[in-house]
Amino acid sequence: MNFQFDRHRRLRQTANMRALVRETHLHVDDFIYPLFVVEGNQIKNEIPSMPEVYHLSLDNLKPELDEIVSLGIKSVLLFGIPDEKDECGTGAYHDHGIVQEATRFIKQHYPDLIVIADTCLCEYTSHGHCGVIENGDVLNDPSLELLVKTAVSQASAGADIIAPSNMMDGFVAAIRAGLDEAGFMNVPIMSYAVKYASAFYGPFRDAAQSAPQFGDRKSYQMDPANRMEALREAESDTKEGADFLIVKPGMPYLDIVRDVRNHFNLPVVIYNVSGEYSMVKAAALNGWIDEQKIVMEMLTGMKRAGADLIITYHAKDAARWLKEE
Repeated sequence: MNFQFDRHRRLRQTANMRALVRETHLHVDDFIYPLFVVEGNQIKNEIPSMPEVYHLSLDNLKPELDEIVSLGIKSVLLFGIPDEKDECGTGAYHDHGIVQEATRFIKQHYPDLIVIADTCLCEYTSHGHCGVIENGDVLNDPSLELLVKTAVSQASAGADIIAPSNMMDGFVAAIRAGLDEAGFMNVPIMSYAVKYASAFYGPFRDAAQSAPQFGDRKSYQMDPANRMEALREAESDTKEGADFLIVKPGMPYLDIVRDVRNHFNLPVVIYNVSGEYSMVKAAALNGWIDEQKIVMEMLTGMKRAGADLIITYHAKDAARWLKEE
């Protein structure tokens, strides 16, 4: 042939050759596994819309922790579901709230396991919103006071990282000041800096029993159509003292992950959310896809987009599959 072209296939000839030039690698250290802890005893209930994910009472938490640690997963993200809720989400910042008690339990049995406490009010409020309500509106500044109390209570219980997910303006600055004043200068903040008002949260709201009882969260979570706003949000949180930046959801927002990665030097975390998980599980249970190949491709795509860490309900399966390689 008397014409020239590039021969890219030279580097794809064998499995070892492809491995030699592979640019993106998944490691078990990349994964953060979410846990849903509930008050009560002898509770291990599978969440109907999230196969293989459970509500767990503290007396059933130890076997789950044993499995997590045996797989090499080093971080968990705690969500609490209380027995009782009220207008102000008192259970979120009670010293013996469910997340606080779960944190103490985990630290008693696995002190080196990183406990990340989700810092929000929606699971604890009777109205299901992430702050104080007045005349149907979510009030920003009064909500910050309760979020600070929650963060300090969680840190006092032993949480290694505080992860505020409420999307109130100024929440990182308020929580950083509150933690510092309480003596927790070394407790980092993993901010849900870029959190969209997404339909992909549906199964989570079943799991956390946190669906709003009126309206929606579009006045404080972001419009899915917006890109530049994500950079403004991330910049504010960085200035206010965030130590990590979360982008949530994951798969539909890989462009945002790349933008955040390109503009900021903090560790970037992607949340592979419940709707993404449940769609894969449903397709796999119907035999429509190869679950392992799909999950590993999804997680690799998230890492390739720029995420340093991945919050995912697939963490245990992915850790198992990585061990088998």
